[in-house]
Amino acid sequence: MTDDQIMTNVLVRYHALLRQAAQIVRSERATAPPPVTLDLPEPDERLTAFYDVSDMSLTPLGERDGRRLFLLDLMRNPGTMTTKTPASLLMVARAAAHVRATGERLIIVTPTSGNKGTALRDAVARAYAHGLVTPDELRVVIVVPERSRGKLRACPLSRDPALSAANPIALARVQTPGDVKPLSQRAVEAYGAAIHADTGFRLWYTLDLDNYRIADAARAFAEAELMPITPDSRPRVHAHAVSSAYGLLGYHLGHRVLTERRPQSLPAPARHPGFFLIQQLSTPDMVLSLTKGGTARTLLPRYEADGGLWRQSADPAFPSVTEDPAEEIDATFYTRAPVTSPQVNRIIGEFGGGGVVVSRYECLQRYDTVRALARQAGVELPGDPADIREWSLVKALAGALTGIERGLLAPGTDVIVHASGFYSDAVLPPLAEHDTTPVDGEDELVKLLMAAAAG
Repeated sequence: MTDDQIMTNVLVRYHALLRQAAQIVRSERATAPPPVTLDLPEPDERLTAFYDVSDMSLTPLGERDGRRLFLLDLMRNPGTMTTKTPASLLMVARAAAHVRATGERLIIVTPTSGNKGTALRDAVARAYAHGLVTPDELRVVIVVPERSRGKLRACPLSRDPALSAANPIALARVQTPGDVKPLSQRAVEAYGAAIHADTGFRLWYTLDLDNYRIADAARAFAEAELMPITPDSRPRVHAHAVSSAYGLLGYHLGHRVLTERRPQSLPAPARHPGFFLIQQLSTPDMVLSLTKGGTARTLLPRYEADGGLWRQSADPAFPSVTEDPAEEIDATFYTRAPVTSPQVNRIIGEFGGGGVVVSRYECLQRYDTVRALARQAGVELPGDPADIREWSLVKALAGALTGIERGLLAPGTDVIVHASGFYSDAVLPPLAEHDTTPVDGEDELVKLLMAAAAG
């Protein structure tokens, strides 16, 4: 491979393979089909232009203690700087195709801690700009926990008062951030039919693993083209800062397409790589489930106070030093006891890997090294880490370095770090305070949905 290989517009480049991924998902789906078909529309000139921020790149970062590091950059859309772009583009493309085919208008509804919502809003704005749909045909409402207010980013929808009103942001006052999920789902299920009957807008609740797995399958296709796994390849592990590991499950789906469908366009991998999960102390449930068999916080190692810090040396999968044994580095990672853990555990049990939990203290101790590694891939982290608003990239690189230092990643391994998000206010401007609507409970959220549909 070359020093830095970029796959442009992967949603068009791998369209045929992504359709095969969608076929697998549809054939194995146990729950009711979504209101919008999983079939992917054929790219025409407008759709190709709409998709043209779905780039990926793979960059070698050198060798550390016998392990080779690579960065898979999934955040190349300057409007979002997160890996949620491809899935959001596919969802909006499917929604636009649904509108054209049925004449039915749609409102996308999703709970989010920030990045999913920003990516969907960016995709809807792009759909308007490229003529796929109008604001009278497709809108989006995102429901964000109040604690994640600082994660929200400006986009074309927030710069136009009419578009902002048609695509509102509900800032939910909830007890725990994850409560936005049942809150949103209850509102859609209880009142969606009435809103549809009154306004002609159908509500589409999109927090569905299948909506993300299909797009994230492109990660496996890009790897197969840029750095194929052959019988002679070194052992390989994919490292990812995860909340529910949707991205890794998407990669697994793409791997299945390559090995089960055997497309002529790309080689089938000789084996499945391992997965390495990276989490934070406030939400370490996937690593706990993997290493301890449960998610109770009593399974965490015991920390002892030491001069303003907390330390433990019993378990290398958890921070040796932290300022707070329950700290939250990033509000994006808000999911507790994710339903995806059993499947991810099975994959790691079969193909190898592991996990590590990092602390802010340890991230900062490695920050100069992390910043230098990111710069090799063309990502410029700020000199002051206090400016960072999205920590995924820093956590992923710091977690990979920690895994190497503690022997959690074996010598001779190729480690592909998934760069799933980074931004600061200077890189991606924050959303203005007046662009959100506070909601207390289901009744106020329903009123906001009704207003979005009626406006």
